Amino acid sequence: MNIHNPAVRSAKTDLKVIDCDIHPTLASPRTLDPYLPQRWRDHFATYGQFLREPFLGSSTYPKATPALARLDSWPPTGGLPGSDLAFMREQHLDPNGVEYGILQFLGPNGQDQRNTEFGVALCQAANDWQLAEWTEPEPRLKASIMIPCEDPQAAAAEIRRRAKNKDFVQILMTSRTREPLGQRKYWPIYEAAAEESMPVAIHVGGVSGYPTTPGGWQSFYFEDHYNHSIGMQALMASFVFEGVFETFPELKLISVEAGFGWVPAFKWRLDKHWERLRSEVPHLKSKPSEYMERQVWFTTQPVEEPEQRAQMMDVLNWVGFDRLLFSTDYPHWDFDDPRFAFKSTLSEEQKRMVYLDNARHVFGLPQ
Repeated sequence: MNIHNPAVRSAKTDLKVIDCDIHPTLASPRTLDPYLPQRWRDHFATYGQFLREPFLGSSTYPKATPALARLDSWPPTGGLPGSDLAFMREQHLDPNGVEYGILQFLGPNGQDQRNTEFGVALCQAANDWQLAEWTEPEPRLKASIMIPCEDPQAAAAEIRRRAKNKDFVQILMTSRTREPLGQRKYWPIYEAAAEESMPVAIHVGGVSGYPTTPGGWQSFYFEDHYNHSIGMQALMASFVFEGVFETFPELKLISVEAGFGWVPAFKWRLDKHWERLRSEVPHLKSKPSEYMERQVWFTTQPVEEPEQRAQMMDVLNWVGFDRLLFSTDYPHWDFDDPRFAFKSTLSEEQKRMVYLDNARHVFGLPQ
């Protein structure tokens, strides 16, 4: 939903929500400077980011709107959408009844840096920045631990260092990594997450240098956007078949911004193949669907919207109301307004599960 009216919507709603996907943004590329050691501050100023993409200093792909944002989300004080806490309160937290908002900071992402030591420093700076400028002045906001996941030992150390701070409620990774995320290289991250009882969120995106399809680079942003769900399916299969869920049964995994309409057919397909090929993966003690139903949650935005409301209810029942976490993707262009996110009429119990209780349980948030 791209709101074209520049006026801030003032009508409040009685609905309370835990929004599991809010994107804070740096007011300027130098915003992280106070949180970086001098060496890396100088490095950032001199060399910038060095990513696995062909054009330095540019986005990997042309996006639908400037800064990927709603046209009305540019702060009146200047800066980028998502960079002004006061405006975020006025435009989103207050009128939309946000009881808690889970921050998903997308960049500059330490995970994507070719210089992994710089990536570690960026992640630590981003974690300090979230505390100082977002969660401490606004208790409704909760942060994600940024980790340099291509350096799993450093990532695990950062998790253990931050996890006791209750302002952090999850660990954030992106979906475009150098190898499928179920592989053993990444297991120190899951071991630390399980030890600290902290969920791991996989947000779509990232800069791995690989195309998002098995057939090479696509032509249109439309295709790039659609491929988020396909990429997430590949990662889920990796988590299942590499044995992550079997080895770490306490691990909670959250799929963020990849939709959820594909989940039922995906689970059916995995189970069908498992019946015939299970001799290849004897380390799995359960059906793929059983691991996912035990350890995986899905944020709701973007909600797939079939024409027939009954079809949406079928999908919601097949996915499971206990697996869904409400999200808006504020301030991005495809924001889901909590009042209109579902065309189907949910019961009060279903609404409470999706909008509040599931997230409260997954993140351990107080009433």
